[in-house]
Amino acid sequence: MMLRIALAALMLFTLWVPATAHQDPEISGYIQVDGGRIWYRMNGSKHLGKVPAIIVAHGGPGGTHRGNLPYVALADTFPVILYDQLGTGNSDRPDGQDTWKVQRFVDEIDHIRKALGLDEVIMAGHSWGGTVAAEYAVRNPDGLVGAILSSPLISTPIWNADNAAWIDALPEETQEVLERHKNDKTMASKEYREAAQQFYDRHMCRVGHCTDNGHRAGGPSGNSEMYLNMWGPTDFFGIGTLKDYDLTPKLGDIKAPTLILCGEFDEAAPKSCHAFGGMIDSAQVTILPNAGHATMAADEAYYIQQVRTFVNMVTR
Repeated sequence: MMLRIALAALMLFTLWVPATAHQDPEISGYIQVDGGRIWYRMNGSKHLGKVPAIIVAHGGPGGTHRGNLPYVALADTFPVILYDQLGTGNSDRPDGQDTWKVQRFVDEIDHIRKALGLDEVIMAGHSWGGTVAAEYAVRNPDGLVGAILSSPLISTPIWNADNAAWIDALPEETQEVLERHKNDKTMASKEYREAAQQFYDRHMCRVGHCTDNGHRAGGPSGNSEMYLNMWGPTDFFGIGTLKDYDLTPKLGDIKAPTLILCGEFDEAAPKSCHAFGGMIDSAQVTILPNAGHATMAADEAYYIQQVRTFVNMVTR
């Protein structure tokens, strides 16, 4: 039952998918990484070697590249590379959980760059993908031109506290249901799922203000076991292996220009995203109005406009 709950949360975590333009990849294939092969796709290949490539890490953990399809709109001027992390989507799924380590996921970027000969890159990621992007930026690798941290998980304790505050703003009866089932470890119940949906309607994909054009259908499946193991059964509190994760002490090490985006009602709360931006010398923070965690679905055109403005600025 817990796997089913995790799958439901994971589907919410990767709910948006869009960009009809350039939806099919020009190039796709597999790249060997530590532990197996990861699958990637590329659009805008004609720009390779002329401008930095944009690599985009997906959310989850255990999501897939399809949540990042809006970025393909940027392939008119940049090479855009989406991929599935090892253990999910189209990528290999080795037995065991030995590969479910933050630094191993970050190392995948080095393998992608080496395999595709990418001298200069802009590293982007949404949610857990923002963790991967931030960890990569902290390393300050050669050729990192910019970083895009979209609704990023930077600190699980801060994330949990921010979402506890969002929960405190829900109706009291909803709060009581969530707390009771959390304490009783009965989060598989229908009552809990219905109460959790009230949270998601406000802070993931806001009711009446979120789109899903169906492109997720037929795509590769995510890995709910990975999500449950690393994060937990619901988006709004992390209790898995990432429960103590905190990158804030290292944010000041980032030297590349950085864009942090989040929604006005995001699980990655605006006040924390502003605080994270203040820890990075060359960061700017953009808050997307009336958006939850599914920022691209809330207003894909506006989101991509903000990203395009940033990547054009850092590649002048």
